[in-house]
Amino acid sequence: MGYKIAVVGATGNVGHEILKILDERNFPADDVIALASSRSVGREVSYGDQNLKVQDLATFDFKGIDIVLSSPGAKVSAEYSPKAAKAGAVVIDNTSYWRMDPDVPLIVPEVNPQALADHNRKNIIANPNCSTIQMVVALKPLHDAAKIRRVVVSTYQSVSGSGKAAMDELFNQTKGVYMNETPVPSVYPKQISFNAIPQIDVFMDDGMTKEEWKMVVETKKILDPSIKVCASCVRIPVFIGHAEMVNVELENELSAAQARELFRTAQGITLVDLEHEDTEYATPAEIQGEDDVFVSRVREDISVENGINFWCVSDNLRKGAALNAVQIAELLANGSGTV
Repeated sequence: MGYKIAVVGATGNVGHEILKILDERNFPADDVIALASSRSVGREVSYGDQNLKVQDLATFDFKGIDIVLSSPGAKVSAEYSPKAAKAGAVVIDNTSYWRMDPDVPLIVPEVNPQALADHNRKNIIANPNCSTIQMVVALKPLHDAAKIRRVVVSTYQSVSGSGKAAMDELFNQTKGVYMNETPVPSVYPKQISFNAIPQIDVFMDDGMTKEEWKMVVETKKILDPSIKVCASCVRIPVFIGHAEMVNVELENELSAAQARELFRTAQGITLVDLEHEDTEYATPAEIQGEDDVFVSRVREDISVENGINFWCVSDNLRKGAALNAVQIAELLANGSGTV
């Protein structure tokens, strides 16, 4: 018997990807229901060779639903995820609202699947931030082998992380520059075309942005609370795919060659490194639509004892959001939790 699935936020970028990935991976679903706000009711979204009519989230009865894959925005999730959970569904939530709730596990299947055992406290499971997901997937084998003491990461994040309106803004600004039009920021505080913006989310009292804070606290919750993290997050004019330059300080000795071998054999990682020619590194444009985190430019950092540097890229709409959520649902379906 298959599962009855509801996809909340089905008309958004992540919602579309969730539906696509459920079909691609042949998730055992007998019924898939697309939910969104009232303004989207009646629209059709694709699920394999089917077209699903969008239903109204505000009036939907979650009774009988097994799993909810939710990505509607934090405020909406705060209201509707508990309603779905109370009706008996397990909610896998992509928003930021539940991530640091001590009664809600924050899961990356390749990193901490054992934390899924705690999901029945609220029947809600949180999907981490996109930039955190790809980093902890890459950090996991290093931490297991030599224990990470400190991480310094600089991110270069695509506009799709801000939604469709941001992608439209980049497209329109880029087109406008070639037509001698002055870019007018709307989604972002400054021009995004041909630019780099060192602000993702709002600034906090200590000068960090909320995105940077997320990477710090989520890494500690997922991987190890003793790891120190310094994050700097930058938005760049790329449509899909996040990139990160990561510097790791380890407690124990680990060579670059050993690190490469760990990456080569780790689950969810593809190593692309300087084995044959100098251009063997991955970029966001090359990994769109891929499931793995791609690691390149692995090298030793001679400025600290036991230091490793690497570059990693990932499709933020897939592994950074939709795929990770579906992988959590697969863990549930395979008996790692009770549905």
